Amino acid sequence: DNTFVLGLTVVSAYVEELDDKFNENRKSEPWLVEFYAPWCEYCKTFEPIWYDVGAELKSLGSPVNVGKLDTTAHSSVLSDFNIRGYPAIILVKGEKSFEYRGPRTKDGIIEFTNRVAGPVVRPLTSAQLFQHVLSRHDLFFLYIGGRSPLKGQYHKVAAEFIIYNYFFSASEEVLPQAVSLQEVPSIAVFKDGTYYLYNEKRDGNLSDWVGRERFRCYFQMDSFTLYQMGETTKLVALAIVDETNPTTESVRYKALMEKVATEYRDHYNTNFQFGYMQGNDYINGFIMGELALPSLIVMNMTIDGYYLPEQKVETMEELLQFLNSVLNGRSKLLGGNGYVRRMKRLYYRVTSAVKTGFASAPFVTCFLLSLPVGLVVMIVWGVCTAVPVDEDKADEGALLATGTRPAASQRKRTEQTSNESKKED
Repeated sequence: DNTFVLGLTVVSAYVEELDDKFNENRKSEPWLVEFYAPWCEYCKTFEPIWYDVGAELKSLGSPVNVGKLDTTAHSSVLSDFNIRGYPAIILVKGEKSFEYRGPRTKDGIIEFTNRVAGPVVRPLTSAQLFQHVLSRHDLFFLYIGGRSPLKGQYHKVAAEFIIYNYFFSASEEVLPQAVSLQEVPSIAVFKDGTYYLYNEKRDGNLSDWVGRERFRCYFQMDSFTLYQMGETTKLVALAIVDETNPTTESVRYKALMEKVATEYRDHYNTNFQFGYMQGNDYINGFIMGELALPSLIVMNMTIDGYYLPEQKVETMEELLQFLNSVLNGRSKLLGGNGYVRRMKRLYYRVTSAVKTGFASAPFVTCFLLSLPVGLVVMIVWGVCTAVPVDEDKADEGALLATGTRPAASQRKRTEQTSNESKKED
């Protein structure tokens, strides 16, 4: 235990606790900052990972400083950042800030930091350097050629998507003979063991093309990936499987999805992103129901909608029919983000949280639920047991408060004055 505490103390030395002065000091050097709140339970769980990130970047000789900032104690700093949840991880370079939207893992955060902290577009000056990048990265974009208006567009788009992908530039001589270009300058994306060239007439706006191509054709997705899908125009076709207990059907679903993603890429790539997902927990929350394992689903993350096959899919032909029915509107769109649907989703999340709380900590959950009930009971009890105030006294008190004498008192004084006058007479 003492060794663990000592180790935690050592790595935490590489993470600086920031305050209100951060906005003044951030412009001189890059910072990777965790914005947290003391009441956030996940922030506490995430803390050892964050300390490991700080220690790892220090050992790599990174110029990026690592810090953490309590947003409840230093709220003035938040004006320059759009914090939507905790912990929020943001890399700050001068006036610019880049939010990390991937899994909260040490490797993922360090990869993000190294990518964003460096040049937006990195030059590849030799064939050996190109081969090194090709072997190290599953996906990257490459500009081939010299100065041109296209290169200016490429740099702008790279600055937009650097939080997700690497962007490089090279001359035509650096590329292997296997890479065949139709013209120079060109832009290519290397992924899935091959490459695809950008064609403005066919693919439209460069930014839109990069947004569609920044994922591999088929891969395992998680909640972070699906969140990013909401920023694209693509539908997400998923095989939902349980890999801890694989079945013949789940293996077939994954194989079908991968095959349609690769062999039918030219037909479906513009409209669909293909992949698979482990477990149905996230999907159940999305559809507010129970999706059997394994299953196939197509999701529209932009509007929180989804499509389900009307019958069981067992062959490639049946899968293609399902995808085509989604595209031509024959398949029924379920879900959505209308007002009623949002209220139902809120209710579902609350009830799910209560069920989870009862399962993990029933006594604590009962106590928390009893607090608002107890408050209501106290208010009702206070109203029912309140002592009624006499109306005359209430009127008198109100008049005295305004400096006005009650009418009864004024009549009494008038009578007394009249009697005294009669005695004098």
